[in-house]
Formats: sequence, structure tokens, C-alpha cells
Amino acid sequence: MSSGNHYRGIIIGSGQGGTPLSKALANAGWRTALVEREHVGGTCVNEGCTPTKTMVASGRVAYLTHRGADYGVRPGRVTVDMKRVRTRKRNIVKLFRNGSQKHIEETKSLDLIFGEAAFAGPKSVRVLLKNGSERTLTADQVFINAGCRPAVPSLEGLGDVPFLDSTSIMELAAVPKHLLVLGGGYVGLEFGQLFRRLGSKVTIVQSGDQLLAREDADLAEEVAAILKQDGITILLSSKAERVRKAGKEIKLTVRSGKNVRTISGSHLLVATGRVPNTEKLNLAAAGVSTDNRGFIKTNSKLETDAEGVYALGDIKGGPAFTHISYDDFRILRTNLLEKGSASTDGRLVPYTMYIDPQLGRVGLSEAEARAQNKNIRVAKMPMSYVARALEVDETRGFMKAVVDLENDQILGVAVLGIEGGEIMTQLQLAMMGKLSSTVLREAVFAHPTLAESLNNLFGNFQDKKR
Repeated sequence: MSSGNHYRGIIIGSGQGGTPLSKALANAGWRTALVEREHVGGTCVNEGCTPTKTMVASGRVAYLTHRGADYGVRPGRVTVDMKRVRTRKRNIVKLFRNGSQKHIEETKSLDLIFGEAAFAGPKSVRVLLKNGSERTLTADQVFINAGCRPAVPSLEGLGDVPFLDSTSIMELAAVPKHLLVLGGGYVGLEFGQLFRRLGSKVTIVQSGDQLLAREDADLAEEVAAILKQDGITILLSSKAERVRKAGKEIKLTVRSGKNVRTISGSHLLVATGRVPNTEKLNLAAAGVSTDNRGFIKTNSKLETDAEGVYALGDIKGGPAFTHISYDDFRILRTNLLEKGSASTDGRLVPYTMYIDPQLGRVGLSEAEARAQNKNIRVAKMPMSYVARALEVDETRGFMKAVVDLENDQILGVAVLGIEGGEIMTQLQLAMMGKLSSTVLREAVFAHPTLAESLNNLFGNFQDKKR
């Protein structure tokens, strides 16, 4: 570690924005400090994308093994070794985390400091080190990439129940007998389907009238139908009122209108959103403002209202995706090191939810486009129309595209189907390149591929005018 406590740049948090930024600044000659509370890699590597998708892969193998007879293959009795699933997950996390930490430690002019950071004043950061001592750092510029954590709802009795969150559920050594999932968003659905495939009975409790509150109703309904087909119980418009422990069981009391019922389960997963890690940062000392939910306020260039202090990634609110955090890094690199003028204005926000089949989304939904009074046409086609999906017997879901009626540009896409995220990405590239839907309808794609479904998708406009 370099001597002295003044740096040109201090980065709080080694997530998917902070880590590459720290290396870019150091490689540009900035003396840089990267302060990390626990593990290098942030949520994505340690509790998010990497471990969850590793476990989802195990769930898909179990699912396909059970479906062997559909393909003319008759497997023997299927069992799940949850400890082996967990070990595989841990090993891949360790591989990613250690590799990232090694690259940081090998970067000249970059000090990796493990400890809890909090502002002591403008551009001054006090770090409580692992050994209990403190170190105060100062910098010309400070970057906050401290991320979010699972939210804990206000639910009567929850403090007396050993509930799970999106981190602790991945450390289970045995498959739950009956998993109760509180929340019908992306996290709840991914884990719900995963543990159903591993052998759990699963009940999802959603307070709203549909799953995936931000998605179009037809998409949410199709997702619900798929999960029900997989044997998952879904309770919509159902508010959890209280929870208690009764012997080895967890009793969750749920109100649906005037009807009140109590559901018994072996485990409870709380998946009701995430909150920013801002309360211990002492942001007021730096003059950094937050919104009413605790997220740091920034402008389109990621500047806070304190001069020389920036925020990137989940902690600033907005889309909480790894690729958005990484793009935040690119914006700062462009502006600070390359003297550019990059911003978040107008950037496309793609994402994939790893239920099976996947849901890939980018751009405007149909509901959003109509709310903006866009003059649109909607192309929609079931995956059962896709030759490749039929060949591999994966025909659940549908494809949907929102197209500007005036210029034939694609405004948004949802692909709920086999490799939905990959198909969505092709459509995102078309959107980035300003290709019209007609170009994709008439393009020559290799057969038989999932990509060639784009020919037929844009021949399936719902208004039949084309």
C-alpha cells in the first residue's frame, strides 16, 4: 500500500462500476483508493447474478431430467444433492471474486482497503478497518458504488421468524419442503421456480393484482401460467398480515379482500425489493442528498449535488442491473479521462429475468408506449410458431414488439421464451442501428435458428394492416 492518506480518487464499493473505474483511474495515473466493506465484486459476483444463475443451471438440469420421457429418454429416479449445488455455486463465486481481487491488487497506483467507509467531511472518508483501527482518507474526487441490500418489510412477527432473503437462501444445505415466497417480482420468481425444480412445494404471495408489476398484463399472465404449469401456487392481490413460528413450521396469515387464510410452510423467503446502503455513509457530512427512499440523487452525468462527488450503480436508484452499473463506469471514464460528454440520457436498458423460459426485455412496453400517446403497432407471436422451439420442445411463452407506426422503428421488445435474453439482444441491436421492423421481416437468417423467428414476428402485427 502506498504511504499517505490523500488520493486523487477514492471509490467506495468494489461493485461492477467501482472496480473497473478504480483500475481505469489508476492506469491513467491517478493515485486511487478502493474501499470495500466485505468482498470484492459487489452484489453481482457475491449475492446476485453469478451465484443465482449458477444455481438456476442446476434447476434446469433437474427439470430436463424429469422431462426425459418427453424426448424418448427414460431416466432413473432423480435426486438433488443440495450441498453439491451449494458447493458448485460457492466455487464459481470464489473463482470470480478472487480473480477480480487479484487484478485489483496487481494494478499500480491502486490501494485496496478493506473496511467500513463513511464521510468525515467534504471529500474526506473515514474507514473503520477490519482490525478495529481507523484511517481517514482525503481525495480530489470521490465515487460512491456501495450498492443495495434486501429490504425487510414491516410485517408483524417477522422479527421472531428465521426468514430467508436472496442471499441466505443460497446457503441452504437441504431443499425446503414448502417454500413460501413473499413477493412476486424478479427475485421471488427466479428463486420460486428454482426451488420448485429442485423439489420444493412453492407458494408465491403477491400483494398486487399481477406478478411483475412493471410488465404488461399479458406478459405477467403468461409468466403466471408457466409457473402454475410447473406446479407453483400463486396468490395474487394477497397481503401478508403477520407471520409466526409454530414448531418446525412457519405460519403466514394472508388477506385477500375479505378472506383471511393462514398458509403453513417450512421456509419463508422475503423478496420484497432492495434498499440502498446509504444510512452508514454519513452523506450529510459530504453534502450529498438522497431521495425519500435513501437513494443518492445524481444528474445524467452521475454527479451528486456535492462538487467532486459521484454515485454509480444501484445506490443512485433507477435500473438495478450489473450492466447499468458498468455503463455508469463508462460514462465516468469517458468524461473524466477522455474529456467527453457522456450521460445516461436516452440509454436503452435491457434486462433478462432467468425464469425458464427466460424473459428478455428492452425499451418501451406496450403500456408505456400507450401512456406516452405513441402511435404504435404491436407484433406478437407465440413461441409455438418458432421452428427451433418446436424441435427442442420448448414452446412456452411468446414474443412481442412495439413498433412506431410512423417510421417503422422498434420501440420496445419482450421475449418470453427459450433463450429469450439472447433473442431480445438481437432486437436491441436492431434498435441501436435504427433498423426497421420491415428489414428484420425480410432478412435472411440461418435455418433452423431462434433468430429466424424475427421474420415471422414482424409478420404478426395484431392490427393485420401490414
